[in-house]
Amino acid sequence: MRLIRAICATALVSLTLTLAGCGGGDSVTVNPLASSTADAIGTPATATISGTPMTGVTVGTQYSFTPTASDSDGGKLTFSIQNAPTWASFNATTGQLSGSPKATDTGMTMNIVITAADGTATASLPAFTITVTATPGTPTPTTGTATVSWVAPTENTNGTALTNLAGFKIYYGTNSAALTEVAQVASAGATDYVVSGLTSGTWYFAVTSYTSDGTESAKSAASSKTIS
Repeated sequence: MRLIRAICATALVSLTLTLAGCGGGDSVTVNPLASSTADAIGTPATATISGTPMTGVTVGTQYSFTPTASDSDGGKLTFSIQNAPTWASFNATTGQLSGSPKATDTGMTMNIVITAADGTATASLPAFTITVTATPGTPTPTTGTATVSWVAPTENTNGTALTNLAGFKIYYGTNSAALTEVAQVASAGATDYVVSGLTSGTWYFAVTSYTSDGTESAKSAASSKTIS
């Protein structure tokens, strides 16, 4: 089978930047007063925590949740959190999670877990998700674009002329190992494409070419652009 020569062999992807002991003795003597101190070696202390956190908040609105927690032996509890939203603060003394998300914070923070502990006993709330939504009537903000350009291949991997080139595909995403977004350019003569709607952060781009029968080349080397 003839394959398209990978665009990485002939293409250039460029970007226009315009825009963390058990006992062994014979006898055992028992102090008759020991029964009054049985609790000292009896049931261990336990911690409990409860509460139902809100799972949604609108941009610009104050979010606040404080769990109810207790310790069976009256010990002092401290709190910790896993996967806290970047827009919120957490109080290790009270367990309060609070904050006011901005427009750039829209989306979900998943698997948030709040835990209470007294040094020996711990208890955790079930994992929960908080979704930040845009203020009604306000579009989700986007902050930039990237222009991806390339040189089209002219031959197949076996050296024969490429005569049925049909177009290109731009793969992109915020992880260079997982370019999950795809834009198709159905034109054999195209040499660039503007990717829009990019939020802040570093984005990676790679290009493939494809023929009229659906054969697709390997991806080019990835290029990147940081949107701020």
